[in-house]
Amino acid sequence: MPMYQVMPVCGEIKVAVLDFMYKLPNIHQEKERLAIQTLTARQDQIMKKAYELKVAAGGLVKTVTIPDADPADSLSPAHISGSPATTTTTPFGGAVADLGALLGEDPGALRDIVISANPAQPPPLTLLVLHALLSQRYRVLSTVGVHSSVSGGVVLPPELLSCLGPCHPDSYDRQCFQVGFTLLWRDVPKLQMRYCVQKMCPVEGEANVARFLFRLLAQYPGDPALATLLDSWVDRAFFELAEGSSTEQRAATLSALNAALGRSTWVAGSEFTLADIACYCCVLQCGLASSPPANVQRWLEACDNLGLFATTRLLLPAVTKVSHC
Repeated sequence: MPMYQVMPVCGEIKVAVLDFMYKLPNIHQEKERLAIQTLTARQDQIMKKAYELKVAAGGLVKTVTIPDADPADSLSPAHISGSPATTTTTPFGGAVADLGALLGEDPGALRDIVISANPAQPPPLTLLVLHALLSQRYRVLSTVGVHSSVSGGVVLPPELLSCLGPCHPDSYDRQCFQVGFTLLWRDVPKLQMRYCVQKMCPVEGEANVARFLFRLLAQYPGDPALATLLDSWVDRAFFELAEGSSTEQRAATLSALNAALGRSTWVAGSEFTLADIACYCCVLQCGLASSPPANVQRWLEACDNLGLFATTRLLLPAVTKVSHC
């Protein structure tokens, strides 16, 4: 006999055994099917937009990722312009350069070239001429920005903020362009260019940057002697004319230029090259174009007839307008 006997407190409990865990509505009904189709279409649109943002961010990283910049610094876009169409014409002789072979094939990503220049120094006239030629050859998205290192108390003239041309109406769509060309006014001791931040060290000096941009337009001469002559005149233009330490040195270089132009139509031979662009801009920058020797005068007029240097004479005085508040 048990020690304790407990009486039942409730009657018989019947538990319904289910053959499913959760009850769901029938998705095969017409209303639910249309809702799913709408949701799927919206998801496709979101994924497409996400891909476009990824491509745009991949191009922008070359512009905003500057290793020696302070994280608190910022880039203030001052002007954006671009060229909507391409042409195959070029004033340079020889074959036209292949952009994909030089900068690498990267489908869907904009190739960004970022140049930092000090507004307190003479403007990079050579690079502006090469930018105009690039805009004729490729679809170029051009941007002028002001770095925070010079924004405080410094007033830049409008000529420096619009030196790459008027704003392009399609500048919001980076995929419409082949090359991004950004000129960043920044407090740097020497002009420098960055193309691929992750794989490439900065290229310093206007002469070296000009050589890089020139190779996007035309091939260097195959003749080693002619290529050396071209490089020699590019160096002399910047180091002896633009950065010459004395009036006598500049006069001697101008005399040598006059003698070279007495032997050929252009500075480095019978074809218009980077040497002509560099020498023209440096002669103009030094103020030697007012009363040059006869051969130099003839050559200056021939360069003006090409229509490539129209903005250089207007931009040169702009650097003197940089004021400090």
